[in-house]
Amino acid sequence: MKKSLFILALLFSFFATNAQNGTSNQYKKQNEIKVDIIQPLISGSVEAVYERNLNSKSSLGVSGLYMFTDKIDEDMNYSLTPYYRRYFGKKYAAGFFLEGFGTFSSIDGKEVYDTEEPLTYTENPDVYDLSLGIGLGSKWITKSGFIFEFNFGYGRQLFNADKTDHDQLIRYGIKLGYRF
Repeated sequence: MKKSLFILALLFSFFATNAQNGTSNQYKKQNEIKVDIIQPLISGSVEAVYERNLNSKSSLGVSGLYMFTDKIDEDMNYSLTPYYRRYFGKKYAAGFFLEGFGTFSSIDGKEVYDTEEPLTYTENPDVYDLSLGIGLGSKWITKSGFIFEFNFGYGRQLFNADKTDHDQLIRYGIKLGYRF
């Protein structure tokens, strides 16, 4: 009888441990989708983001930006930006973060010349370039999985900066999203 109770208690403790692991992981979901809410208002573009949390302190993500209007004289056509983030908050993949990013972008090939006469510019074909940069920001997440985030970053064009007026890249945003 004692042997049967011991085996029953052992099995019960094994299943109770598995049940506890299952409930704690539901708060550590790995995938996030986000949309920038400030870009359409400021620059006439749309930016969508997918992020995969690797653990409680780091994640990988990719951001896609597309200019859909010419309401502002913005020279960016589109960009694709993979990034790595390191979190310093107490919550799982949330709080203050630092990021390193690389960007593949298409930029209008305008060049402005400063002369004694009024400014002139030439219109060249679109320029494709890679950029590397760093950024920072903060992310808040609710228990139900909704995300609020802001970020700012700075990068430099690597190869074709001499073919356009742009030799730097500024990343900024205020994003809303959901973790699943």
